[in-house]
Amino acid sequence: MPSQPQPLRIAMISLHTSPGDEPGSGDAGGMNVVVRHQAVAMGAAGHEVDVITRRSSVGQPSSAALAPGVTLRFLDAGPAEPVAKGRHEEFVEGFRSELARLPRYDVLHAHHWFSGMAALPLARELAVPHVQSFHSIAAESTTPLSHGERAESPGRLAGEAWLAAESDAVVAISAAEADTAITRLGARPDRVSIVPPGVDGTLFHPLGGARSGRPTAVVAGRLHPLKGFDLAIETIAAVPLELRPELVIAGDVSVDYDRYAEELAALARDLGVADDVRFVGPQSRVGLATLFRESTLVLVPSHSETYGLVALEAAASGVPTVVAASGGLREAVVDGETGIVLESRDPAVWGAAVAGLLTDQTRLARLGTTARERAEHFDWQRSGDTLVDVYRPLVAAARSPRGSSASTSAS
Repeated sequence: MPSQPQPLRIAMISLHTSPGDEPGSGDAGGMNVVVRHQAVAMGAAGHEVDVITRRSSVGQPSSAALAPGVTLRFLDAGPAEPVAKGRHEEFVEGFRSELARLPRYDVLHAHHWFSGMAALPLARELAVPHVQSFHSIAAESTTPLSHGERAESPGRLAGEAWLAAESDAVVAISAAEADTAITRLGARPDRVSIVPPGVDGTLFHPLGGARSGRPTAVVAGRLHPLKGFDLAIETIAAVPLELRPELVIAGDVSVDYDRYAEELAALARDLGVADDVRFVGPQSRVGLATLFRESTLVLVPSHSETYGLVALEAAASGVPTVVAASGGLREAVVDGETGIVLESRDPAVWGAAVAGLLTDQTRLARLGTTARERAEHFDWQRSGDTLVDVYRPLVAAARSPRGSSASTSAS
């Protein structure tokens, strides 16, 4: 009988945002969901996983258990308080110094470019593999994605290109993100792997009965211009009054966009739909799941998404989505089968799409049923196992007498 593969000791590094935080609060978003659930899945498979982030509060301990086999660790780098996302470049070197004090890992997996800039030089020093996930990639100001995707701090464009070229592997969540890493950053195609996300189909599940009352449309995420919440409000305003659903906005402002909620409220007043828009703030995972399954539809008007976990969670809830044709949203939603994918950002086009669904209950129900069926194929344990499949050959190469992929790619 062949021997079982040895468990790995894995570092999942998330410098600027803690995967222990609730998504939708501050800068916690889809990346937090991915890191936490993949870590939990790998822990459940017997691996030892440390999720490592920056201390952002004096009350945070040095470590805390997240799940069996998974430990959340807080490192001192910069002030122990929340700071604007773009400032985290200042903390890279301090974070790296603290990271070097931790026990040795088999693989360092950095999430977002801040983490990669801290982890890659250390991985080279220790001769262990470095894996990079970007979760968002900066665009030049001349590209179509520039509206919500410009570099957030001075070194980002150059830093991401360096990480794409020098990391032992780049893990993307979608084919769209993989293509961006290759074409925009110059990553080698043979080093880029796609690891699809999962969804908790037990937490996110259909209502199980008929919805009653006024239709509702939900838009959820960090309150950040990149997410296109303004288009969601304009969409509702474009729906005829007799059909207009209530728009429920779930999420928290980012530290560096703390006036965005006020701007959105002002837009709703200017468009005459203030009474049709309700801000409910950041939601727990349970709260968000409840919000989704009780809604009529979910809007995802983001300027850019590497995948679009909100769309997948809505699908698991049996709720159709109307989404922008940006990034991985084309993969998260099957146009005409699980939702509607719109190439245009014209509010009139979005309003017509929403009105069309609200006047065709048969189609609305069919989209929701098909969405749930498709979502059932996305599993976090499979996602975690696929990630380990990326790590293993890198770890084996690092352990081999002939040397590691890390040392050869750094030469």
